Amino acid sequence: MFRNFYGNRLAAESLERMIASGRIAQTILLAGPEGVGKATLARRFAARLLAGAAPEAAAEIERKIEQDDLSLPENRKILEEREKWPSEKRAEEPLFFASYPDFVTFCPEGPLRQISIQQMRLARTRAQLRPLKGQWRVFLVDRMDRAGAQAADALLKTLEEPPPHLVLVLTAENPYELPPTIRSRSVLFWMTPLNDAEMEEAARAGGWKDARRRIALAGGCPGVAATLDLAEYEKRRAVMLAMLEAAAGAASFAQWVKQSQGLLTSKTEKLAQYVKPLYGLLEDILALQSGGGKLRNEDVRGPLEKLAARVGFDWVREAVALADDWDGLERRNVQKAAVVDQLVARLRESARAS
Repeated sequence: MFRNFYGNRLAAESLERMIASGRIAQTILLAGPEGVGKATLARRFAARLLAGAAPEAAAEIERKIEQDDLSLPENRKILEEREKWPSEKRAEEPLFFASYPDFVTFCPEGPLRQISIQQMRLARTRAQLRPLKGQWRVFLVDRMDRAGAQAADALLKTLEEPPPHLVLVLTAENPYELPPTIRSRSVLFWMTPLNDAEMEEAARAGGWKDARRRIALAGGCPGVAATLDLAEYEKRRAVMLAMLEAAAGAASFAQWVKQSQGLLTSKTEKLAQYVKPLYGLLEDILALQSGGGKLRNEDVRGPLEKLAARVGFDWVREAVALADDWDGLERRNVQKAAVVDQLVARLRESARAS
């Protein structure tokens, strides 16, 4: 199996068999939740494939490829800096990472974190270049579901006539957000959250601090657990908990307005950063209502029990649906205040009606 990769044995074994048989799919689509290991598996697969007939070289190739891990502080800094660039400058210098010459990573960037048409045009141009070493070149397009229609069309031109040396690996949380023309040309592997034993194995290997807390909050996604800033998470969770309390009628709208000022006035805080804590709270409310399952947010069980007693399943379902819309609204530059206040107002009305 691939070194330092945990969970999702079926997907890993299938990619291992591809390499062993020499029958390599030219477009591979890895689908699953954020942080479940999609990009990690793509890098492990690429290192083994690019090592070719010299498997002893895989470790060194992997070391270089791992420098393109987007969760590394230096790469996060690059992404944060480019958010401040004007769109014209980003278009002139499309972002990619290539610490190893035959492995190239394209990822979402800019204030709205999207794959750009310029990146996909660059991918098409670079796809024609022969490998500098060995038989293959591997391109990773991480979060392809963050590509707009034009960017997807630009990539499709590469998929329709791929050069024989190119292997393209796409990742997506929801593959059905990709055009059918891209899905139909891809070999799809579904990746699912890890179980507790697999998460504990990853925690031991990674030396995670506060491992038990991280595992509880990550929902089976080791990438989330390893990179989670617990202080930031708790700050954002407090805002979302206050929002739900106001939306359920357990607190006044004035209290919510006061609590939400930090989110609404900040230019760096994005709604997308608050969605995961919000989903976790709503999941815990359902767990309390059903009387089963462990809580992710055990340390705020008291307030969650009060919410679970006030609202019903339909209220939670509507809250999830409204949260689902946040990402799309933010990409259309809708004001944060309008979005969150609408959620509170609609759910307060639903709570009264029930």
